[in-house]
Amino acid sequence: MIDLKYLQKNFDEASRKLLKKGVDTQTLENLKELFSNLKEANAKFEETKAEQNKMSKLFGMYMREKKDISELKVQIATKKEEIVELQSRAREANEALERVALSVPNFPDDSVPEGANEDDNIELKKVLEPREFDFRPKEHWELAEINGWIDFERGVKLAKSRFSVLRGESARLERALINFFLDVNRQKGFEEVCVPFINNASMLQGTGQLPKFADDLFKIDGEELYLIPTAEVPLTNLYNDEILTKKELPILLTGYTPCFRKEAGSAGRDTRGMIRQHQFDKVEMVAITTPEQSEEIFEMMVENASDILTQLGLPHRVVQLCDGDLGFSASKTIDLEVWLPGQDKYREISSISNTCDFQARRAKIRYREGKKNLLVHTLNGSALAVGRTLVAIMENYQNEDGSIDIPKVLKKYM
Repeated sequence: MIDLKYLQKNFDEASRKLLKKGVDTQTLENLKELFSNLKEANAKFEETKAEQNKMSKLFGMYMREKKDISELKVQIATKKEEIVELQSRAREANEALERVALSVPNFPDDSVPEGANEDDNIELKKVLEPREFDFRPKEHWELAEINGWIDFERGVKLAKSRFSVLRGESARLERALINFFLDVNRQKGFEEVCVPFINNASMLQGTGQLPKFADDLFKIDGEELYLIPTAEVPLTNLYNDEILTKKELPILLTGYTPCFRKEAGSAGRDTRGMIRQHQFDKVEMVAITTPEQSEEIFEMMVENASDILTQLGLPHRVVQLCDGDLGFSASKTIDLEVWLPGQDKYREISSISNTCDFQARRAKIRYREGKKNLLVHTLNGSALAVGRTLVAIMENYQNEDGSIDIPKVLKKYM
């Protein structure tokens, strides 16, 4: 959640930042009114409490001087009732403010370039040159049919559209990629963690998926439980409502999970193939740091994901997202886009984000420094999305007859 004290004290400056993230003016005006309501409720509560304190002191004086206290007792009792009511009103005003604030995105970092959408993102560099083919490179669904690697029809039969079945070599390659990603991450200092694939609503609120993106989640009927959309949720929330010691930080975590998304609002996009599925595998990186450590860790995570693609021999580019294209929880994001020769374009395969203290405030993740409890910074990123890496290997390592070579670094896993 955003820092509400900062928003209240610097409303115009904060509003300009939030407008860049797509927050409408009506929401901002609503927040302003809720701040006013809370301020008024708190002021009335404090004023009445002060009056009660004065009466209490007067009551003591009357007792010492043996004066009649009957009328004063009635006044004090009335004030107590007022205080209970005013305290309730202040609590309700605070809850109303927080309900709206939970749907407000994170502030973009000052270093993030301005822009309206993905067209305004900035390419930082390209890594590896795309291969020049002396034949028309096929798209991955064509290669899947030739090799019997992906069964789209039976995936639909088993579930519905945007589910698929990997068979034979592709199933083995999927498993090889997961193991390779985890091994590389572990070598870079990330602790491997195996987590539940179902999390409760509080955990999803902690990382920002709820309440804003409820329509994109698969909910367990009759329970406040959801299939996770990313391992970022359980990995970050391992420390939900905990106070860490400074010497424990940074904490680096990695884990493999399937991910489940309804892909609400993506109708008509990537309807063929495996680019946009309701279920897909991913290996995630999560870091929990002090504010001073987070930028260095952010750069390390970007470099690590890029290094994995380089070891696989997959051409890719590094892209800085503009403020208009940032995700809900992100303060700063670098995307890695892999080259797909069949599509003749770069496609996102990893998104590395620094959320600063946004998720930590929601999930109450803190660390102790001296006598103070401070909010940590949390970071997350894919290393990598497994299905999209499989697609990239199929298209980049294809031969004219439709056969597919295996990257050298994966052969020991096959």
